[in-house]
Amino acid sequence: MSVGRTKRDRPGMGRLERKDNQPNRKPPLRLFTTTLWEYPSQHYLTWVEDGKVTQTGQNVGAEHRPATQGDKHYTAATPSWVVWQLLMRYTRRNDLVVDPMCGSGTTLDVARDLGRRAVGYDLSPTRDDIFRADARELPLEDSVADFVFVDPPYSTHVTYSDDPACIGKLDAGGADGGRAYYQAMARVIGEIDRVLKDRRYMGLYVSDSWRKKSRRGAMGGEFMPIGFELFSMLRERFEPVDIVCVVRQNAKLKRGNWHKAAETENFFMRGFGYLFIMKKVRGARGAT
Repeated sequence: MSVGRTKRDRPGMGRLERKDNQPNRKPPLRLFTTTLWEYPSQHYLTWVEDGKVTQTGQNVGAEHRPATQGDKHYTAATPSWVVWQLLMRYTRRNDLVVDPMCGSGTTLDVARDLGRRAVGYDLSPTRDDIFRADARELPLEDSVADFVFVDPPYSTHVTYSDDPACIGKLDAGGADGGRAYYQAMARVIGEIDRVLKDRRYMGLYVSDSWRKKSRRGAMGGEFMPIGFELFSMLRERFEPVDIVCVVRQNAKLKRGNWHKAAETENFFMRGFGYLFIMKKVRGARGAT
């Protein structure tokens, strides 16, 4: 469902001006209409429209400036076009968008490209407009956010920070079966529920995880269905709107040696991420 879109929100409206002389042949970014999302880049193009920076989705007969949503070199950066798709559908201009695990600030930049207000938090802020806070205890009043987006750690495969409180240091498998990780994520989901307005939407982007057995000579590994587990937790507080499969553009997926290892050792690489789109409805299960 599209919420409150106007002509000024729509791709391709207005006068496009030259901002940069370097060509970039990324395809136009338009709303996807199926639950399979794929785009050949981590970031979309930004443009100058009537003197203001905006995202139009058009790259035919016009120039652009380099994309600056977040930092493409940030470890496990969120695809900015995923956030764009969500905000175009589920927010209006001047809505407040909140990201409790903001990373390099991708959500903030996309929101501002589209004329939304944005607040981002992280345990290890990477820039001045990201506030230091734990996603399990956000310094926000109840029911203030019009949309919340979160891209949490997928277990311990990536080092996000040296902060011992980082959820990325909690194993989604291992000796405790992931109990500490899922307890932490339950608190994050509870905070999202608390700060989100009634009848508004949130999105959670996540992937499952797999790791090889550490014993020498051992075959196989441990699969962690993080997506299913978090979706079950989300349903305790929100109504599901849809589940989107986002094709991953991970560089490892293009390396022949990784594919050879997957064949030889009989495992699968993560080719997609889940995007869970949920709506807060008071009285729906555990919603408050």
